[in-house]
Amino acid sequence: MMLPEPLRGQIREAWKVIDRKVYIELQSPLNGNGGSQDFKSFIQQFVGLSDQVEILENVGDQLRISLWVEDQKASLHFEGIPLGHELTSFVLAPLALTHKSKMPDSTTMKRIEALDGRGEMIRLETYISLSCENCPIVVQALNMMAAIHPNMEHTMIDGSLNPDEMERLGIRSVPTVRVNGANLSTGRQELSGLLEKLEEQFAPEAHSSDQNTRIEADVLVVGGGPAGASAAIYTSRKGLKTVIVAENIGGQVRETKGIENQIGTAYIEGPQLAEQFRNHIDAYDISVYENQRVLNVEDDGSQGYGIQLKGGLYIQAKSIIAATGARWRELNVKGEKEYLGKGVAFCPHCDGPFYKGKEIAVVGGGNSGVEAALDLANICSKVSILEYGPELKADRILLEKVNASENIEVITEAKTLEIVGDGSVATGLKYENMRDGESVTVPLAGVFIQIGLVPNSSWLNGVVDMTDQGEIKIDECNRTSASGIFAAGDVSTVPYKQIVIATGEGAKAGLSTFEYHLKNL
Repeated sequence: MMLPEPLRGQIREAWKVIDRKVYIELQSPLNGNGGSQDFKSFIQQFVGLSDQVEILENVGDQLRISLWVEDQKASLHFEGIPLGHELTSFVLAPLALTHKSKMPDSTTMKRIEALDGRGEMIRLETYISLSCENCPIVVQALNMMAAIHPNMEHTMIDGSLNPDEMERLGIRSVPTVRVNGANLSTGRQELSGLLEKLEEQFAPEAHSSDQNTRIEADVLVVGGGPAGASAAIYTSRKGLKTVIVAENIGGQVRETKGIENQIGTAYIEGPQLAEQFRNHIDAYDISVYENQRVLNVEDDGSQGYGIQLKGGLYIQAKSIIAATGARWRELNVKGEKEYLGKGVAFCPHCDGPFYKGKEIAVVGGGNSGVEAALDLANICSKVSILEYGPELKADRILLEKVNASENIEVITEAKTLEIVGDGSVATGLKYENMRDGESVTVPLAGVFIQIGLVPNSSWLNGVVDMTDQGEIKIDECNRTSASGIFAAGDVSTVPYKQIVIATGEGAKAGLSTFEYHLKNL
C-alpha cells in the first residue's frame, strides 16, 4: 500500500516534535521471501519524514519491524505490516518512545514503572487483526507502557500471517494479549484494565509517593462518555471546579462504528465523536484523570464526599455526578470465561473473520444480537440465534432481513446452560428448550454473546439506591437518594440508552448539580 501524500504530510507534521533519535529497523531472514519486499516497501515510505527518525535494514531471525530510542534496547515490535487500523499505532510508536504523545498522569506512570519483573524482561505480545477496531486501543496502550517501563517490550502480531501459531494457541478472538508466554487478556481493554492485570502478576514494590495526594473539587464527574463529558462541560461553564475521573474519554462511543442519529450530524464514526468530546472538554478548565478507577466513596458530611482511586489519589468533592455507563452483559454460565477468546466472543466485527465458513451461534435476540447474526451470516456457513423469550425483540426491518436469510436459524425459548469445549477451544453450546425442558447440545465453532448491557455502578453500592439490575435510581432532575450525588446516562434508570439522550442527561445532571451548590453550599 502506498501512503497518499496528504497522509505522509500529516505524519511529517506529527513527528516534528520528536527530539531524540528513534531507530526503525526492518529485520528479515537471509532467505527472505516476497513478504520481505512488502515490509521493505512499507518502511521506505517513512524515509525522510523526520530528521530524528532513522530507517535501518538488518538480517534477523524473523520478519518484523522494531523501534527503539538511542539509549535503550528495542522495546516495540510489529510482526506484520501495520496497515489498516494499526497504521496509527505505528505512527504513534516513535512519539510514545520519546514521550511526545499524550502520556498517562504521573500516578499511572509510577504504577507502570513499579511493575516488578524480578530482574527478567516483561515480554508482551498482542495478537491482532488489521480489520479490528479494538485492537489499536490495546496495542497503543501496551506500546505506551513498554515505552515507560525500563524492562518491558511489546510485540504486535498480525494473526493472519501466523495462522498456525493462532491455531496452536487456540486464539479465536482479537485482541489477545500474552505475557511471558501465558494469556493475560482477551478483547478490548483500556490501559487501566491492562495495568491492573499486570499488577496482579508482577506485584509492584510499595510506592507510597502518591498515596497521600489529595485533590479538592466542587464537582467530581466519574465517567468520560457522552453523559460525563456533557456534565463536566456544564458544571465548568457554571464556574464550578470540575474534575473528571474515567478510564477514557468517549466510553462506549469509542466502540461504535457509525453513528447516524446524532442530531445535526448525518454520520460520524464513534472514535471521531469521542475525539470531539475530548477537544470540547479541553476548551474548559477541567482536570481530567484518565486510566483511573474509583475504589470507594465515603460520606464526609459537610465536606461532601471522599473518593479513593485505585492508583492512590484521593479526591475531596462537594458533589459527584455518576456517568460510568454500562458494559457487555455476560451469560455467567459454565465455560464462558474458560473459552473467552477461544470460541466465546462479544465483537462480531473483530472476531467474525476467524469463523469464516463455520457454524456459530449468537445468544441474544435484540437489535444487537440480530445485527450481529446478519453480519456473521455473510461469512459463516450457518448462524443460530438463541433467544430466551418466545420471540425475537429486534426492530421489524431487522427481522425481515433474518426471515430472508437462508443460513440463519432462530431458536426461541432457549436458556443457555453451558459453553461446551475440549479443554482448548469451544466446540458447542448446551441450552434448555423451555417448552419441554429438554437439554440440547449444538456443535458449534463459536458463540457470540449479545444479551445487552449491565450498568457500571458497583462503586456506589451501599451509597445510593439502585434497581435490581444495578441501575442508579434518579428523579427528573438526575438526583439520587444521596444528597449531592447525581447520575446520568446508561448507568441510571433513564429509559432509552442512546448517545443523544446520555448527552442531554449529562447536561441536566450538570445543571442540577449547579443548583445544588447554589442552594446548599
